[in-house]
Amino acid sequence: MATPLLLHACCGPCSLEPVRLLREEGFDPVICWVNPNIQPVEEHDRRLQVLLDWAKNVAKVPVVTGECDRDAWERGPARFGSDRPQRCRACYALRLAETCRIARREGFAHVSTTLAVSPYQLFDTCSEVLDKLARANGLTPVIRDFRPYYPEATRLSRELKMYRQNYCGCRFSAAEAALERARARDARKAAKSK
Repeated sequence: MATPLLLHACCGPCSLEPVRLLREEGFDPVICWVNPNIQPVEEHDRRLQVLLDWAKNVAKVPVVTGECDRDAWERGPARFGSDRPQRCRACYALRLAETCRIARREGFAHVSTTLAVSPYQLFDTCSEVLDKLARANGLTPVIRDFRPYYPEATRLSRELKMYRQNYCGCRFSAAEAALERARARDARKAAKSK
């Protein structure tokens, strides 16, 4: 019999490989949506709908939604602004604390996150936060490095015609991603002009 596991999910595309791999490992994942960081609200709602559609129609995995406390995000992670390591640590903690709260309430013993699939996330920081919060809540953290599967998740999400965002979620990550794309574009132009 598969072991129930509450899997925090940041979006549909990043859920593809973790759900598959965790199932292969003997877990029965239930997705938990807790992402008050995603801005604007229309972006949040679009990502949630893509996740819900995929979970229901393709993966056949249940989804529970947690509290989306945008004020808590503004009071906590947002105050770190452009200090990405501090902002992301606080953001992981906010989202994963709510995930652990839901896990305890719903009777799960194991908890994990899809944040470990994106090479753009701070894997070690996220893993440390998950480990600490899970153990403080009497849960077993299931920490897996899904980053090697990111290319497959990207390919499959495109094949499924899933909406793929180009930033993590918050307004700071949107600005950072736009700046990185501009730098890459400028580097390509400079290389062509040589």
